[in-house]
Amino acid sequence: MLIASGDALIDFVPTRTADGREAVMPAVGGSCLNVAIGIARLGAPSGFVGGISNDLFGRMIADHAAASNVALDLATRSDHQTTLAFVRIVAGESHYAFYDAETATRSWTYRRGTIPFNTVEAVHVGSTTLVNDQGAAETTALIADARASSTISFDPNCRPNLVKHKPAYLSRMAGFAASADLIKMSDVDFAYLFGEEPYQQRASALLAQGTSIVVITRGNNGAIAWHAGAGQIEVQAPSIAVADTIGAGDSFQAALLFALHKLGRLARDRLKDIGTDELRRALTFAANCAGLTCTRPGADPPWSHEITWSL
Repeated sequence: MLIASGDALIDFVPTRTADGREAVMPAVGGSCLNVAIGIARLGAPSGFVGGISNDLFGRMIADHAAASNVALDLATRSDHQTTLAFVRIVAGESHYAFYDAETATRSWTYRRGTIPFNTVEAVHVGSTTLVNDQGAAETTALIADARASSTISFDPNCRPNLVKHKPAYLSRMAGFAASADLIKMSDVDFAYLFGEEPYQQRASALLAQGTSIVVITRGNNGAIAWHAGAGQIEVQAPSIAVADTIGAGDSFQAALLFALHKLGRLARDRLKDIGTDELRRALTFAANCAGLTCTRPGADPPWSHEITWSL
């Protein structure tokens, strides 16, 4: 199984009424839940670890996950409210306003001993759960238990409007990066974390500390990856008509993990030995899946029957 641990929420996605007024439409989201859903829809066993409310929105989340074949037996249900995120598209980028005080996601605690990590090939972490102290501490404890047998995937998926003290946040993200085998971030995340530092310089530093693959996604400019053995690889984004970019990075992450799983390269020792051709194929597959997600509103990763490209 591949599992994702972190946020599950409701996005209020921008739309318009019949008479042209601005409106919003509720859609299930949350970066880490999106990754779990993306993996499951492509056909690999997937589970979600995190807090899900018993309220109306929490039931929407649970039903959505179940319909996508995501296992929720490791999730924690509670009477805390669901996190809500209102989305506005500015210059092609999604901007979020979060309502996340004392929610099911914020109140989640890692239940030590409940996850059979010897059956878990990879654990993905990231996004809003890592901004607050409790979520970061619980995720750190989970990673400490998982690392002995599971590959660790990390996407900071930064949300600057939630960060109260940037130096502390940067230090925290550096700690998670140090524990990760696979790091994916957008070019916007990179700029927030590292400013104008050259991509390759930071990628080299991350590889030197033990990370196997570093990927930077750049929207319609495609993605660049670095691997100690396979070198630097660049893949193009597909040419598409964009509805919005919500969930595109999560779809890329899910598809990359799925592709590495299908190629037999996701386990830590196998990831270190991946060849250039295999990694390029995995990245291209991921870029195409992310592109398909962008053709429809909200975080809606592709299903295996929609895939017209191969590994």
